[in-house]
Amino acid sequence: MSQFDATVAWQRGAQQFTDNRYRRAHEWVFDGGARVPASSSPLSVPVPLSDPAGVDPEEALVAATSSCHMLWFLLLAAKAGYTVDQYIDRAFGVLGQNSDNKIALTRITLRPQVVFSGAQQPTPEQLAALHHQAHESCTIANSLRAEVVLELL
Repeated sequence: MSQFDATVAWQRGAQQFTDNRYRRAHEWVFDGGARVPASSSPLSVPVPLSDPAGVDPEEALVAATSSCHMLWFLLLAAKAGYTVDQYIDRAFGVLGQNSDNKIALTRITLRPQVVFSGAQQPTPEQLAALHHQAHESCTIANSLRAEVVLELL
């Protein structure tokens, strides 16, 4: 099995803590050296305690789901002989109550738009099949309890 590492780092500094007025800004550091500013969402914790410039965990989960689907799609399209020039997904997640009555991302919607070039172009049925296969292969989607929906435009 593979292991994937990330370091999440936050420091209180001089701010109070027990009054619940501490900043939620922190940093994610990944094994390849990428550093990502992170924070709670301003939808959950108001500014200035949240940093709107930081990636919040909910956004990250939506992006990870979309990215995983895209990477599988690109692999499968290449294997099928299609040339992909562009892939854009304006994905979104919906926060709601799950079946255990807990607040959760209950639905993630992927809306990929793919541009192909070359003589070999997939039919709408072949395109849908590629997306279905990518969805079935995506480790992130397979790890979630939330519904992951694919909307092909």
